Amino acid sequence: MAEIETDVLIIGTGPAGSATAALLSSYGIANMAINRYGWLASTPRAHITNQRTMEVLRDLGQDVEAEAYMHAAHQDLMGENVFCESLAGEEIGRMKSWGNHPLSKAEHLLSSPTMMNDLPQTFMEPILFSTACKRGTQARMSTEYLNHVQDAEGVTTTCRDRLSGREFTVRSKYLVGADGGNSLVAQNENLAIEGKMGVGGSMNILFRADLSKYVAHRPSVLYWVMQPGADVGGIGMGLVRMVRPWNEWLIVWGYDINEPAPVVDEAMATQVARQLVGDPELEIDLISANTWTVNNAYAPRMHNGRVFIMGDAAHRHPPSNGLGSNTSIQDSFNLAWKLAAVLNGQAAPVLLDSYTAERAPVAKQIVTRANQSISEFGPIFETLGMTGSVGLEEIRSSVAARCDSTPEAEKQRAAIREAIAFKKYEFDAHGVEMNQRYKSDAVVTDGQMEPAFELDAELHYQPTTWPGARLPHVWVFDHGTGEKLSTLDLCGKGAFTLLTGIGGEAWEEAAEDVAAEFGLQLTVRLIGPRRKYADHTGDWARASEVADSGCILVRPDHHVCWRAEEMASDPKGELRRVLSRIFGRSAAASMAAE
Repeated sequence: MAEIETDVLIIGTGPAGSATAALLSSYGIANMAINRYGWLASTPRAHITNQRTMEVLRDLGQDVEAEAYMHAAHQDLMGENVFCESLAGEEIGRMKSWGNHPLSKAEHLLSSPTMMNDLPQTFMEPILFSTACKRGTQARMSTEYLNHVQDAEGVTTTCRDRLSGREFTVRSKYLVGADGGNSLVAQNENLAIEGKMGVGGSMNILFRADLSKYVAHRPSVLYWVMQPGADVGGIGMGLVRMVRPWNEWLIVWGYDINEPAPVVDEAMATQVARQLVGDPELEIDLISANTWTVNNAYAPRMHNGRVFIMGDAAHRHPPSNGLGSNTSIQDSFNLAWKLAAVLNGQAAPVLLDSYTAERAPVAKQIVTRANQSISEFGPIFETLGMTGSVGLEEIRSSVAARCDSTPEAEKQRAAIREAIAFKKYEFDAHGVEMNQRYKSDAVVTDGQMEPAFELDAELHYQPTTWPGARLPHVWVFDHGTGEKLSTLDLCGKGAFTLLTGIGGEAWEEAAEDVAAEFGLQLTVRLIGPRRKYADHTGDWARASEVADSGCILVRPDHHVCWRAEEMASDPKGELRRVLSRIFGRSAAASMAAE
């Protein structure tokens, strides 16, 4: 007999685990989260927070979203990526990043009610974890996962209390492994990881120092330092990352993965900081230092039976593009409502198969993109002559040659500008962040063709209500109060939502009846003049891609799961058919419930 019982046991309280716990508790699902350490993240590893992740926090509540903004460095401070010889030295070039180019900012403003920001993991995790605990998650720190066994009825997990050394068991209906890049849950469940671990080596040096005089006039999150032949060794390029403006910093300096990892003590950390900042007298307050490896691997299958993996357990990649915690939190948004639907008896367990079908392609995409972004530094190295086959003096000469008034130097300057501008695929890839379109049995397209991407799908988000895509954001207005609301605000909170317009009133009656059959919360939002929600700007009419009498059915994770372009002859039958398919229930069984 297990000592503790719960519906869902979550291993790990990083961004993925804490977000899952917070969402499940918000949906009223009993869950327990364990962490092998005494507290949450001790280093600000993840930090870029994109709009889609902020939409998840917004769905958790305005208080959660507001707390994130309160602790974050706002988008304008994320600024322009700077490429330089050192912070105090010569600047080579820069690019507007993270939605700060005016054209990109316009796309960001049109795409979401939220704003991208820089929120270090040391702030994000406590926000999510405290939200989970306040809403009912049972959390245990200093508790280590050892192994699990699943059967037809549930999962029995053996844990160890690291303070007493005592082992105990937890019985749950489902197990979520959010236990990081060395996931023991994935290993014990034999969930294969494709790709390669340890393809590169890096060291992190976290320190405090007031560097305002070098950076406050050119705010940025990332300062890329190009230093071939630096005294501290390494690969010739380092990163000085802003953690808190402008007095807390994280230096990332690469090392040869084929050599032993360096020992980063205070003396070495100070030397590296002085080298990259360009101040030989700089004194730092060293917080921590560690080494880590770059990975290029993902799980093609993210669940087996009652056991699921998410976050770094399922996709392991470098921090390029800032996709790590964002993808992890979005994994949780996808899975949590499905677990709730099954546990509440609304859906058959087959619904859970859609988690792998929908999220594994995203895992592969972001691992590929993050590693590709590393290789795309190559043209910058080449334009500066920083290649492995060239000697140090030749490199320095090539770097200096760009200042000459010769045709060759002019071509080099143009090549440098082009190479830096191309890094928008890492530092301003809005489409990578927002364009996920799911294809699974939890989406019903009825044969409607997927719209092609008219612009570069990595750089530009393309809104559509095609089933599988995230519901487009536009502003609508409360007819009574005049309050401005995002279409995303009309959805989510653990509920399905049906959006329709004037002439679509029959959908509302049908939704009420079918929701009762399924024991489901199905909210209807009618948008039109003199209705609850008004489309004063006409933006919803343009974005909806259906007639006023049609409807759009939206899942709790904001993704469209079905749409009818106009009123159906049997709206109740259509809704019953669609929900039966999504929930893995036969139409006959649903009709019998009438």
